[in-house]
Order: sequence, then C-alpha cells, then structure tokens
Amino acid sequence: MKKPICAIIGIGPGNGLALARRFTQAGYAIALLSRSAEQLAIYSKELEGSRIFPCDAGEPKQLTAALATVCEQMGPVDVLCYNAGGGSWSTPEEVTPEEMEAAFRLNAVGLLTAAQAVIPGMVEAGNGAIMISGATASKRGGAKTTAFAAAKAAQRSIAQSLARHLGPKGIHVALFIIDGVIDLPRTRKMLPDKPDTFFLKAEEIAETVYHVARQPKSAWSFEVD
Repeated sequence: MKKPICAIIGIGPGNGLALARRFTQAGYAIALLSRSAEQLAIYSKELEGSRIFPCDAGEPKQLTAALATVCEQMGPVDVLCYNAGGGSWSTPEEVTPEEMEAAFRLNAVGLLTAAQAVIPGMVEAGNGAIMISGATASKRGGAKTTAFAAAKAAQRSIAQSLARHLGPKGIHVALFIIDGVIDLPRTRKMLPDKPDTFFLKAEEIAETVYHVARQPKSAWSFEVD
C-alpha cells in the first residue's frame, strides 16, 4: 500500500524536524523542503522513506517547482506543513522596504504559493490537510516586530481565506499560534537564566499538529493557540 505523503516546508532542528519525525512515525512518506541541501541530507538519513527538495520558500518560482517535483516523484501531497517563517527585528523607524518585502514573501506569499501547488491534488482526492506554523505576532505588532508581525498577520488572513474556501472541498486548514521559545541548545544558551518550564517542546507541538491534521471533519479546529 502506498504511503500518504506529508510535505514539510521549513526544516530545522526545532518544529520542522519534530514534525518530520512525528509524521514518519505515523507511516507517512516525508518530503523535506528547505534552503540548505546539506542540512536536509543530514535530517533525511534518520527519516526512513524521506526525500529532500532544496528550495527557498521566499522565492515563489523555486517553491512551485520543488512542490511540482514532489508530486511527480512521490505523488499528490496529503498533508502540507508550512513551517517556514522569519523576519527582521526592527522598529518602525528602522525597518526597510526590503525587510518588509522579504518577510511577506517568506511568511505570506510562501504559504499561498505552497497551498496553490497542493490544492489541485487535494481537491481531486476530496481530502487533505494544510497545517501552518503561525505566531503570536500575527495578533499584535511589537516595537521591534514591524515587518514580522505584519507578515504573520497577512499569513493568518490567508489561512482564514484558505480554510473558508477549501473546507467545503474536504481540505482541513489549521493555524498554530506558537507563543514562546522552542527548547534547543542554542536557545538555552541565549537564555541561560530561564527555567525548564519557559521553553516549548517541539515534539509536543508536533504531536498537536499531527492530532489536528487527523481530526474528524465534524470536529475540525482552525486555530490552536
């Protein structure tokens, strides 16, 4: 029997890798998409049946081509996890148009581009899931999150549009508002005075995402905070 396909965009040592591990454990074949081919190759070695597709999620043509290759080589995507994100940390006086554009391309345009690439296959199948890693910044702008907050707010609005349009077609869209610092060696080093309870566990977030992706339609969640 053919394994279901989970494409994860934005693979790093935190949430991205945790998502890949959880869906692999559940029997999915994993498509790993991120900028660093070298890092993807390292992660792929531990994820049986996974394949790597290097691309920049902030470049629509690259992302569209990579997802087309995923579908050609592995088959239609059953679950899309959009975990790519980032932005500058500048005040309104300091932020540049280039920083603003880059944040929108990665967080908002990237999500829309990825969704457009997998929607046809999901519509044809009559089911699918698009899981999106969001941020509290989507609900409020901070003094130094001018570009990041605006881009995440746009991402949240796109997610809402996707959910309303795709829900009747059997495609579950959900946004995860992640409010905190992921527990990693580098974040521990940056914040040495914080207690264990301050840090969020990536594997526990991944478990929540997996649960929501598998929810029965009558109990679909859209936003999990």
